[in-house]
Amino acid sequence: MINIKITIKDVAKRAGVSISTVSRVINDSKPVSDEAKQRVLDAIKETGYRPNQLARGLVLRKSNIIGMIIPDIANPYYAAIVEGAEEIANMYGYTLLLCNTHGELDKEIEYLNLMADKQADGLVFMTGKLKSEHVDWFKNAEIKTCFINLYSRELDIPMVSIDNYNAVTEAINYLISNGHVKIGMLYAPDVDDLLQEERLRAYKEALKNHGHEFDEDVVSECRFSIESGYVKTKELLNNKKVDALLLTNDVAAIGAMKAATEMGYRVPEDISIMGFDDISFSAYYQPSLTSINQPTYDMGAVATRMVIKQIAGEQVEKMILLPHKLVERESTVKMSNNI
Repeated sequence: MINIKITIKDVAKRAGVSISTVSRVINDSKPVSDEAKQRVLDAIKETGYRPNQLARGLVLRKSNIIGMIIPDIANPYYAAIVEGAEEIANMYGYTLLLCNTHGELDKEIEYLNLMADKQADGLVFMTGKLKSEHVDWFKNAEIKTCFINLYSRELDIPMVSIDNYNAVTEAINYLISNGHVKIGMLYAPDVDDLLQEERLRAYKEALKNHGHEFDEDVVSECRFSIESGYVKTKELLNNKKVDALLLTNDVAAIGAMKAATEMGYRVPEDISIMGFDDISFSAYYQPSLTSINQPTYDMGAVATRMVIKQIAGEQVEKMILLPHKLVERESTVKMSNNI
């Protein structure tokens, strides 16, 4: 039975050795005879003594903690990433310390400082956009880190993502191949600038490659929420007529489908709506949502594995792009008549 009052002194007394010998066994710091080491280990087991992990970390410079900082745990996109990260962390004997920031910069810096205070061995970091405060912190930090969906020209930190340019290109090509000629796009403003540039460039160039003109009036910002997708879709459809709409996240796409339906549009007969991320409930909404699948579980798993490799002193790739795929469901249809 574990007794929380047991101290290192009690272990030393039971094993018949000095306190320093017990400390050397716990921290594996200096040679101890096999016989003495076994007595200490037996005493630890018999007493139920648990070494202070923080104090041990101060000696070993190792906490067995990997931190994970994310904007919104309630979003299924991030929840799936966390699941992958936690499985790999636990597989390698690490505890995942999860921090939910709600996208607030002050919270992000607070949690980054917490990771330093906890002597976390590594960190998986996600935010909407890297700001100067983030860059300054990481420039002065020694923690082994991997970003997810964050590009940085200033920091030498590895990153896991998908090929966002090719993903959006595939989405637009798919809609055009199904006969759509007026395709709107609602994109999230609170994501990495370089990532967003890739998505917008892909949208414009895909239209151009098919002989369609770019119309800035059917492109607008839309945040990661059902409400934003709902409001922005109503604004767009009140001013312009489109026969297809691509949103760069599934949560907003759900709001878009509700808005279109309320305005008298049939989805997909009158307007095809397509999302991005392929979160878990996209397959079960009515109509089910066509989406670009991001391998969220794998993104979390790969990022965590990259952190663990860095902790072990191994070299890792600067950027890993995981495969995406287009998942066709009921919210898109082949058009019989063009606008």
